[in-house]
This record gives sequence, structure tokens and C-alpha cells, in this order.
Amino acid sequence: MPAVSVMLVDDHPIFSKGLAQLIGAQCMYKVVGEARDSAEAMDLLEREKPDLAVVDLNLGDEDGLETIKNMKALRPELVVLVLSMHDERYYAERAIRAGARGYIMKQEAGANVLEAIKTVMTGRIWLSESERERMVNSMVGAEPLRENDDRFTPVNTLSDRQLQIFGFIGKGLGTIEIAAKLNLSTKTIDTHKEHIKLKLHCANAQELRQFAIEWANRRKD
Repeated sequence: MPAVSVMLVDDHPIFSKGLAQLIGAQCMYKVVGEARDSAEAMDLLEREKPDLAVVDLNLGDEDGLETIKNMKALRPELVVLVLSMHDERYYAERAIRAGARGYIMKQEAGANVLEAIKTVMTGRIWLSESERERMVNSMVGAEPLRENDDRFTPVNTLSDRQLQIFGFIGKGLGTIEIAAKLNLSTKTIDTHKEHIKLKLHCANAQELRQFAIEWANRRKD
């Protein structure tokens, strides 16, 4: 039986190399390449046609969710597992909607990462127990778990594009800079900002900026 071909998409070379060694040490897997950004990922995907892509959502200024959508559009049969530092409470469901088959945090042990890969390659979904419970509660309209009920909970109401812009605000970028990065008009960015303010109950731009910075710093913890 041929080995499962795996590509890695992560903008941190040291982490990516370590992950490649972890996966490559298993006889049933073969790492066929590493990409540092979306463009490299699409090129590698087209060239190597791997069975599995392990993708980080943090690709510098690029949106990992959009990268997943683009990869799945190019090769619908590709299995995608997200391996990220981003809190699963805010990103796991989005990643699944984008086309990923599983989501695992980077702080998990190597054995769990391998188990996640094995799970998604058998056609099943990989999520932590707490995230599975949160998603089920969300679907049936149950009350959220107490530990998930914090001041950042409204962030879950943002669309993928709004979350991307919110993240840029947290990095200190202004409207013109965000518009340039996303190839959108400043008017469109300002409209998104107004919608974000309403969803997050921010009274003004300064309050939104401060909230975004706190959110960005929280994700680094």
C-alpha cells in the first residue's frame, strides 16, 4: 500500500521542519513538501497532488481559511487538517466550514497530532472533546459551557472576512493598509468596520481598536 503523501503549510520553518520529521518518521506517511504561504501552497498542491495537507491558519498577513478554500477548490479530494495556535473555540467551526476535516491545537502532543492525521484520513472528523460538545450545543441551541462564556464570545458572530479585518486591526493596521492587503476599497473596509463595531458592541473606532489589540494579545498567550 503506497504511503499517504502529505504537504505542510506553515510560515514557521523550525516548527514545520519538526512536524515534517514527526510525520515522516511514520512509514505510512511521506512528506512531499513544505509551503510558507498561500502561493507556495497552491504551487505545491498542483505539482505534488498530495493526499493530505496540514495547514496552519497563521500565514503572516494571509488568511489561512481562504487558503484552505482555495486548496479545496483546486483539489476537492484533498484532506485538510488544521494545526494551529489559534483558539479552537473561535476557529475550529470556521475551518470545518472552509473544507478542513479536523482541527488540532499546536500545543497538543505529537502522538495526538498523529492520531488526528490517522482519523481524518479514515474519513472522520477530528476535534477535541470540548469543541465537539460546544458545536453540538450550538446546533441544538443549548447554553454555552461556562468556561467559554467570556467577553470575547461575540467574536464568534463575525463572518470570516470580518474576523480577518478584526485581526488586522489588532495588529495596528489602518483602513488604507487593510484595503491594500485584501485588494478591497477603503469604503468596503469602513463598512465592514461598522458592522464589526455593532456585533462587538463597540461605541467607536478607538474602542474597537483597543478590543482588537486585546484579542490579538490574548491569542499569543
